[in-house]
Amino acid sequence: MIVIEQVMWQQMPQNVYIAGNQIIEIGSYTIDEALITHRIDGRGKRLVPGFIDGHLHPIGGGGEGGFATRTAPLTVRDIFEGGVTTVVGLLGTDGWTRTGIDLLAHIRGYAASGIRPFLLSGSYMVPPVFLTHSTGHDIVLINEVIGIGEIAINDHRSTQPTAHELARLASEARIAGMVKGVSGTMNVHIGDGKQGLDLLHEVIETTDIPIGQFLPTHINRSERIFEAGLAWAKQGGRIDFTTCTTESFVDEGEIPAGQAVARALAAGIPPEQITMSSDAGASLPAFDDAGRLVRIDTGKPSSLMQAVRDAVEHGVDFDQAISTITRHVADAYGVPGGQVATGERADLLLIDDALQIDTILANGHAIMIQKKWLIPE
Repeated sequence: MIVIEQVMWQQMPQNVYIAGNQIIEIGSYTIDEALITHRIDGRGKRLVPGFIDGHLHPIGGGGEGGFATRTAPLTVRDIFEGGVTTVVGLLGTDGWTRTGIDLLAHIRGYAASGIRPFLLSGSYMVPPVFLTHSTGHDIVLINEVIGIGEIAINDHRSTQPTAHELARLASEARIAGMVKGVSGTMNVHIGDGKQGLDLLHEVIETTDIPIGQFLPTHINRSERIFEAGLAWAKQGGRIDFTTCTTESFVDEGEIPAGQAVARALAAGIPPEQITMSSDAGASLPAFDDAGRLVRIDTGKPSSLMQAVRDAVEHGVDFDQAISTITRHVADAYGVPGGQVATGERADLLLIDDALQIDTILANGHAIMIQKKWLIPE
């Protein structure tokens, strides 16, 4: 059993008791001292749920500049360094050499270390790639599959799907999700093309598919796409901001995710419609002053916590900022988690006054205590 002592939760210092993989009590609890394996000093720390990264590439991404530009898979340590205890893995541009089967095997490997694994069926492409006979079969029959994505639109790298094709896919995922008990959400990659979110508007205006069936992402990639995202959100849709970035991306007009959250809230978007995700595993090209490619970095899940700090610096309440990478993500995909409560899975973080991750528990296992790692690199 693990006991976190005097940690700040709901604005009060509390003791949190963890047995197996569950939170069994918050507050006072009588227990045999011999059962306690770890006592964690929570004084001066805030208790938050483990982060849910709703969009990342566990087996790597990139490859758009040839085979030499493929990025490496994300390790267990990469995931935990970001405070992430639940992943929603997906494929991007390359749905040929990277496969859903490989992705499934990789995230099942994460599960052995305490990470809760989910994935989306598909990639950028329409018609989609899938693991079984169809997207619907993937969702219904494979435990880890909870939706479809990232389907690309408004991008020269997309397969230029029509509104009818998107509607058919979204409805198939929705119905399969109903059968399984998840949302069957479609994660939609929004590129920097001419149409913005027009294709999604056409779907919801001409069909009975609810707006919440779609989760458009990369909404902070430019001022124009951000404004289109606000218009979508004002109709009741969710919007997702990407936290992995580079100086050159920002110089070219990308809005840092934390700032995007602050601006969206200031524009009156309800907090529950806003999420952030890392896009970790994607390639981040770096250029010299002459514009020449000098290296390709890989996005990391650690960008999530940096975005939370940035949001707080721009006036966002800490708990609201944390919700964009916890509860709101769980709600978007229709899965449990993202909250601290008795009976919940023990995916927990302790955050210090500098808004740095101090302690990580995943599925009831101590991963890091007071910034000391208990797992290998």
